[in-house]
Amino acid sequence: MDWLALSPEEWSAVRLSLWVSVWATLASLPFGVLLAFVLARKEFRGKSLVNGLVHLPLILPPVVTGYLLLLVFGRRAPVGSFLEQSVGLIFSFRWTGAALACAVMAFPLMVRAIRLSIEAVDHKLEAAASTLGAGPFWVFVTVTLPLILPGILAGMILAFAKAMGEFGATITFVSNIPGETQTLPSAIYTFTQVPGGETGALRLTLVSIAIAMAALLASEALARRLNRRMHAA
Repeated sequence: MDWLALSPEEWSAVRLSLWVSVWATLASLPFGVLLAFVLARKEFRGKSLVNGLVHLPLILPPVVTGYLLLLVFGRRAPVGSFLEQSVGLIFSFRWTGAALACAVMAFPLMVRAIRLSIEAVDHKLEAAASTLGAGPFWVFVTVTLPLILPGILAGMILAFAKAMGEFGATITFVSNIPGETQTLPSAIYTFTQVPGGETGALRLTLVSIAIAMAALLASEALARRLNRRMHAA
């Protein structure tokens, strides 16, 4: 069973993938909740366009998304150069860029899951809280948010899983630099391109499956616990 032991380079890819995926999920979560709420509850001119832009990464080739990120957030691009000069934040060819690419690709799945959860909330419950004097913010915090927690959790798990498996946008935007931007999919791709790399590719594939299954099982367990608490309340 020695062939199952990961090399230092493989461990580096695993750790970086987990790090990038966690950051991509957490950083995009506030925006995902806000945008999901706006799309679920507000009517405004251009809503269809906004909804289309949110879901665009799902239908665009990932390489196109990565190239667009490079045009916008590259070191010589307007936004990228501004962020580097003002706050020292660099995206291109850094792990931060990998997290950004993963967040963009996973964002539509997060928003959709949370939006469906918000649309399923009974408006009468929110209206009752409003009649008792609660403002819109406190209605959301005390009534809506607890009810949509399972949806938020589902959106986070979907986003995390998508980020773990993202390849095209990441490799286009930040390349495939070992120890810096080489995530699990990029490392697997590298192994498949070199003679004798099949064993390493298989090891990392098994690790990817294990992480995905663990995330799904954890989400199911947490969702059941949340549902029990809400029913008990």
